[in-house]
Amino acid sequence: MAHVIACIDGSRITLAVCDYAAWASRRLDAPLNFLHVLGRSEYPIPADLSGNIGLGSREHLLQELAELDEKRSRLALEQGRIMLDEAKARAIADGVANPTSRQRHGELVDTLLELESDIRLLVMGRQGEQGDNLGEHIGSHLENVVRTLHRPILVIPADYQEPKRILIAFDGSATTRKAVEMVAASPLFRGLPCHVVMVGADKPEAHSQLEWARKTLADAGFDVTASLRAGDIEPVLCAYRDEHAIDLVVMGAYGHSKIREFLVGSTTTRMIRQSKVPLLLLR
Repeated sequence: MAHVIACIDGSRITLAVCDYAAWASRRLDAPLNFLHVLGRSEYPIPADLSGNIGLGSREHLLQELAELDEKRSRLALEQGRIMLDEAKARAIADGVANPTSRQRHGELVDTLLELESDIRLLVMGRQGEQGDNLGEHIGSHLENVVRTLHRPILVIPADYQEPKRILIAFDGSATTRKAVEMVAASPLFRGLPCHVVMVGADKPEAHSQLEWARKTLADAGFDVTASLRAGDIEPVLCAYRDEHAIDLVVMGAYGHSKIREFLVGSTTTRMIRQSKVPLLLLR
């Protein structure tokens, strides 16, 4: 059975990751698994320093370096275990039955790729342990994970607030049509008011596409508000979000090539940086 998998690392945002993951697990009736990945800095690979140390002190220093690395690795493992136990206890207090955890060594993206078939929803903080003081910047691992995985990813801000109203950023593309169908079929958003917003010119084709989205959601039982607005995508969506007190935004992720994004920028990255609410990203 596919899991809600929550990535935690001990940063300030970890508490919000736990709470949003617990919320999603309950709504989806899916098992919750907490994942902590020890990177190379926390679990270093022994290096051969024998050629870099003076002859007289070589053996003594090599032994001390090895002992320090071993101690640091043990402490990182123990810290991770404590963190995972606390995350499970918090999820149980939030009403999740039998949350589980796993600890891995290596790179986060590689680990998630190995687990991809077991992921129903991935929950990650916008910033990780190294990004607590980076303002609007996003965590170093997040963009690589979003670009690499083909699973829904819930990117969350630093503070938890249970979603009450959602917004789907719709442009008529295959990805955003998939987003509409996913929302319509998933229990994750069942019973929540849904806004579908399309940013573009006031043309018959746009109205037709927007009506398809509205009808698909309405037929699934949603209370739907559909809106077509002119302007630039990010400011229009952010203004609509604030105007209607939206708690969660659903959107497609990285729809263009990396070369094009390098030249003109990425809507996905800018939305992640500016978002005050969780973003559910779909590839």
